[in-house]
Amino acid sequence: MGSPNHLLGGRYRILRELGRGGFGYTYLAEDINRFNELCVLKEFFPQVDDNTALQKAKQLFEREAGVLYQLNHPQIPKFRELLRVQTGNRGRLFLIQDYVEGPTYQELLETRLKSGNRFSEPEVTQLLQRVLPVLEYLHSIGVIHRDIAPDNLILRNADGLPVLIDFGGVKKLATVVQQQVGASAVPTRLGKVGYAPEEQLETGQVTPSADFYALAVTALVLLTGESPQVLYDSYSKRWYWQEYVTLSPRLTKVLERMLAPRSRDRYGSAAAVMNALLTPDTYAVPTAAPSGGGFEPTIAVAPGAGTIPPSTIARPPTPTPQKPKHRANNRSGCLQAFLGLVLLLGTVGLVWWIASRWDPTGSVNPESVGSDNSEAVTPSPNPTFSREEQARKNSLRQRRESLQVDNRFLVRVTDQLFYGQFPERQGRPLTDRPEDEAVRSEWDSIANEVLDVLETHLSTQARQRLGSYAAENRDQWRQQVNQRFVSSRALYDLTDAKFAYLYPQNAAQDFIEQPIGQIWHGIADDRARAILAQERVEEIQFEQGRFSQSLRDRLEPGEGRVYVINLNAGQLMRLNLQAPPQGARLSVYVPDPSEEVPYLLEDSTERTWSGQLPQSGYYEIVVVSTQTAALDYALDIGADNVSSSPTASPSPSPTAPPTEPEELPRDRN
Repeated sequence: MGSPNHLLGGRYRILRELGRGGFGYTYLAEDINRFNELCVLKEFFPQVDDNTALQKAKQLFEREAGVLYQLNHPQIPKFRELLRVQTGNRGRLFLIQDYVEGPTYQELLETRLKSGNRFSEPEVTQLLQRVLPVLEYLHSIGVIHRDIAPDNLILRNADGLPVLIDFGGVKKLATVVQQQVGASAVPTRLGKVGYAPEEQLETGQVTPSADFYALAVTALVLLTGESPQVLYDSYSKRWYWQEYVTLSPRLTKVLERMLAPRSRDRYGSAAAVMNALLTPDTYAVPTAAPSGGGFEPTIAVAPGAGTIPPSTIARPPTPTPQKPKHRANNRSGCLQAFLGLVLLLGTVGLVWWIASRWDPTGSVNPESVGSDNSEAVTPSPNPTFSREEQARKNSLRQRRESLQVDNRFLVRVTDQLFYGQFPERQGRPLTDRPEDEAVRSEWDSIANEVLDVLETHLSTQARQRLGSYAAENRDQWRQQVNQRFVSSRALYDLTDAKFAYLYPQNAAQDFIEQPIGQIWHGIADDRARAILAQERVEEIQFEQGRFSQSLRDRLEPGEGRVYVINLNAGQLMRLNLQAPPQGARLSVYVPDPSEEVPYLLEDSTERTWSGQLPQSGYYEIVVVSTQTAALDYALDIGADNVSSSPTASPSPSPTAPPTEPEELPRDRN
């Protein structure tokens, strides 16, 4: 692989090997011509016997690889170039493509299985809806992926979109080349056993439906947590996944057709699969009463408390205009119209009054005394609910009150998570009707999960303020932590780590102004108080005559620690973090950030940094855990030309230093 300082093609520095197979070797590298941007190098290393065959293999590879460079889709790593490098007497070929940062869906599944969880139907449906347009693009230009599986799908950290990696088309090149040059080695398998349909494994012949088959298997593995070998009986050639998970009739029908044994029985295009996914299930929808009868308005129980969209109120059928029989009846007709209008307004007003006071427990709240929730009269139970549901909702209400969580906040954040898991219910507020009982149960379950998080990870003081946090609080925390020579960036690193551990899907979104962003604020509130109490921050001071220090610590999942050290401009600092790969992130912030030098490292997977310090003052070193188990790490730091008093320690000030600009969470790029 060569020394770390060796550059391939004068620009690519190989960092480490990522894997190897029939195609060759795959490396992680950085491109020095693009500010050390990470990229992936796939080296073509065919197993051939002589130089003539090798030259023919390279010619075939270069010709066939041109197809891959034509791919241009935001959810496919971009193939940058074909690199030819001469190393000694040997010529080497590399495919250069973009590096995608984020966990694979296989890694996400393994993390969930450790806590007894799997992917939900709404999550998998959303994944299908986001991957199918990529397949539609590929198939439209005659390209088939051939190797879809959970470990070849990455949830990209940058935008939360799934990205298709490890193109089977690259493996096809290796196989085609080996076959045409007469190589005796066993060709690369195109597709994974269990994920690829039989016609692909047996003959190598594929159609777009092979990708649909593999995508369906991927969906079932995420839904059940079981391998394809458990879900499929190769002897009877039957799927038994329905013994492990129950899905909606719509998704069941779609997956069954995607998994049809014969390719001609599967969907013919990705668009056809998308249309099938968008076809709604049959369910009871409240409708207007027949002519001559009254009408019953639809009432939002929860979610959607406090608001009833006009479309949710069933309106009476419009009567057919009739010619009045007598002019003398005009006055009585006007009176009837007036009384009807009063009745209609009264009914709508009653609906609004009930819905605006609906509690997540399914009860109607009488007017509370003052604004203190503790003075509210105990709500009366909803008579339309079963005893079991009334007991469940009453238990939910009592738990919320004991944790001192604002009811309106709980409703809003549960709404957000509920509709995130069940996007097909958007625009369909829940009612107190029997047909919504199962969905109301799911909503209550999500609300309880929220309370689990709040009870375990937030202090009482933070829970009490949920729903009221704003930008003023962030400014206050910034001023407070500055007293300990900690910046808002370091504070946000600690907060982001915990929030991403609790809500990984939401952490990839612009969440700060959403209801769930209040939980982020609650975490930040607790972290700021901890820093003031010097519980999550430590100042590094070298002993007399020493110029380095080694620190060892343990972090629980989602936790972090800030180290501050006072150093002079021009000193040489060496930093080394010993931690598992991808298990931690490291940041090093300068005393006075600017556009030229905003930081030395930020949210980095790098483990070392060394160089000349650009400024004098307190540097912050932040270590956060990104793994789901406890993280044991060692941090070694050294500085040359250390004086006994590097810089006079600034006096703590109750106000934020003017050099630290106000920064919004998640805005750091």
